[in-house]
Amino acid sequence: MFEIQFGEQGQVVVSGRLDAANAEKALAFLNGIESHCEIDMSGLEYISSAGLGVLLRTHKRLSQEGNGLHLINVNAHIRDIFSYSGFDKLFDIKAPGSGE
Repeated sequence: MFEIQFGEQGQVVVSGRLDAANAEKALAFLNGIESHCEIDMSGLEYISSAGLGVLLRTHKRLSQEGNGLHLINVNAHIRDIFSYSGFDKLFDIKAPGSGE
């Protein structure tokens, strides 16, 4: 199951599996964001190439408008996926409890 919603501090909170089956739902939600976006990934269990594509498209769109996409509370498994794909060079990624 995949969930995407706004958290109490205005950040986007994702949980479950962001894969091809849920990519459209995630993209539709993220397309509604027009300014700086912080995504809390503490509940994300898995991300596929389709999910990475959603984040990339959102990042490119926001960057063109002078805003950014920041990923917080990224667990070690998800961070590895970003590293293997080279996406760790594109995104500002913070581990849980990093306080950065």
